[in-house]
Amino acid sequence: MHRNRVAAVLAVAAVAGALVTGGCVSAATKPPAASATASARAAAATGGTANIMIYAVNTDGAYWHAIMSGVIGDYGPAVSIYPNGQVDSAHNSEMELRLTHGSFRLSIAALDKKFVKSASHEPVYPKTCTDFISVTGTTPIVAGSGTGAYHRIRGSFPVTLTLNEVEARPCHSSPGAFRAQLITVAGSGTISF
Repeated sequence: MHRNRVAAVLAVAAVAGALVTGGCVSAATKPPAASATASARAAAATGGTANIMIYAVNTDGAYWHAIMSGVIGDYGPAVSIYPNGQVDSAHNSEMELRLTHGSFRLSIAALDKKFVKSASHEPVYPKTCTDFISVTGTTPIVAGSGTGAYHRIRGSFPVTLTLNEVEARPCHSSPGAFRAQLITVAGSGTISF
């Protein structure tokens, strides 16, 4: 009887040991989702360098495209808007980046003023009826504008706004009077969120 009891205890101990060992191996090979998520949030919360490219092809309109790399890896449409959310076809207020993981706004008013002043001399190259305009400035992130993954985003982007354009002939500058056009806003900034 004593032998049966010892055998039963050893059998239970062996099964329990196997379960514990298997659980330990499983825990070692699969990190808990909560700690992985917390680590990802901690890395994102520290911020760092983000590279931004906003561009429009053959349009003077309010709708653009945005691509970001670095501490933010995202993309999506960008829309020139007023603080009240209405579309701003004059591009003299804010640019909202509607990225796949959230959105935020950039203040583009000062950059736009520099661009309008430089563009007042169009066509830049009258013999070829072409323009190349490049201005630099800083586009601060509008405080409190972040949503989704960018809820608490802060910082700014020193950027260069560039227009490269072939105008329609006869050569005179007027909105939409171009044959080919590319407008880019690009730069890198230090951000946190």
